[in-house]
Amino acid sequence: MVKKKEDDIPDWVTDEIQNAKFKKPQEMKKSGYILEFYYEDNKIDVQLYDPVEDGRHIVTMDVSKKIKIDDLVKGEVYEFVFDQHKAPLSKKVSDYLEKEKEIDMKAIYQFDLKSLELLDVGSSEASDDLEE
Repeated sequence: MVKKKEDDIPDWVTDEIQNAKFKKPQEMKKSGYILEFYYEDNKIDVQLYDPVEDGRHIVTMDVSKKIKIDDLVKGEVYEFVFDQHKAPLSKKVSDYLEKEKEIDMKAIYQFDLKSLELLDVGSSEASDDLEE
C-alpha cells in the first residue's frame, strides 16, 4: 500500500484548482520589463511597476503567436497590453491552502500578452520635448 506523504495536497483541492472556471478576461495595460524567456512554452516572466489584482509585481504571461519572443529584450521598459483571466477558488479550498499550506490564494490567475510597445524611457527625445 502506498503511504501518502505529508506534503500531498488532497485530490478535492487539486481537482478544483485544475478544473477552475475562468471568468471573462479583463484587459489591462501596465508598464514594466521582461525578466526571463521560456521559448519552449512561449511564455515570459515580467516585472510590472504597478501590481496586478492579487498584489504581485512579477507574473508569467503567455505570449501571443503574433509576437516574436526573439524580438524582445530583457531589461528594457515596455508597455504591456494583456488579458487577465481570473478563476475564483471556493472558500473551502482557500481556507485549506491558508491553514494547511500557508498559501494565501483566493483565485487562480492567467495572463495572456496581446501586444507590447517598447517605451523610450529617459531618451534625448523626451528631454527635447520639455525644451519647446
